[in-house]
Amino acid sequence: MTDVLGVLQHFATYTTGAIWEKIEQKKYQSTQEDSKPQSLKTPEWQVLTNPTTAPAARDFKVTAVPPPTGYTDYLEQVVLVERLREVRALIGFTRIEAPGDSSEMLEVPENRRAPISRKPSTWVPAAEVRGEGIFIQFREDTLRNWLNDSIRYKYDRTFREAHIQYRRARRVDLPEAGYPGLRYMLLHSFAHALMRQFTLECGYTAASIRERIYSLPPEHEHGPMAGILFYTSASDSEGTLGGLVGLGVPEQLGRHLDGALEQMQSCTSDPLCAEHTCSQEHSLHEAACHACLFLPETSCERGNKYLDRSVLVPTVNRSDLSFFDKIPLTQGSQGG
Repeated sequence: MTDVLGVLQHFATYTTGAIWEKIEQKKYQSTQEDSKPQSLKTPEWQVLTNPTTAPAARDFKVTAVPPPTGYTDYLEQVVLVERLREVRALIGFTRIEAPGDSSEMLEVPENRRAPISRKPSTWVPAAEVRGEGIFIQFREDTLRNWLNDSIRYKYDRTFREAHIQYRRARRVDLPEAGYPGLRYMLLHSFAHALMRQFTLECGYTAASIRERIYSLPPEHEHGPMAGILFYTSASDSEGTLGGLVGLGVPEQLGRHLDGALEQMQSCTSDPLCAEHTCSQEHSLHEAACHACLFLPETSCERGNKYLDRSVLVPTVNRSDLSFFDKIPLTQGSQGG
């Protein structure tokens, strides 16, 4: 018995020493390396795009399903996120420059972000919620072919200039920075169109469904990315009841995709909506308004910016930008 206790004591001493050594090593590395946090979207993308190898847990469960019939040329895969957990942390307050002007909150300059306490804090208030969602991954080859076009290249340059003028007018630091590109604009417009369609049947209001867009070009060190996570969450310990994830099965999702794209062809505010350009009033949207594409700003990660339904389907003003050019659509019933 004495020998056993001696071994256990030695093991405990060794383990404690090893843990402390690792802690000190981590502290030393953090002082030597750049301490800027990495984007959370990178590990999320890796898990969502590989659902068969994703770990199953009480708060996380994903199931891959095939894309709906007719959309296999555009969508790589659809993943049903049956359970997820979201942690929301408050790290500060902003004025003048809104978080929606940046793709990540940490990109907002510190001089534009007020701290939550007068003294340096070792913790921040946070809330944990649980829910469900649908992840849609776009086909990279189709997306690249769509982007590699002279008309879309010219359109992208025009929108980039509008982005710069918008930030200059608001005296935002580095006005040339932060432009998300045409890839993001396509994903963002698609997300809003489908979210508005989901609200008709899923049982949640538009303010209850949120978007999380994964968009990076191939030349980025973590790229390429092209996908959208639609999710809803609640503070209840069991989360939500499956009203959203049930719409992700191929038969249901195909019907909602058809409906969303048909609705985007026309707007009750046409032709004014379809003819709107980003150069008007230094705005950051084109064919988009509250009647067709805008959502409550609590649901949108970019404050209803970088939207244009013309990149999805033909509108009354232009037909040379549409991504879903092979989907047979009937004329929408909203015409102005």
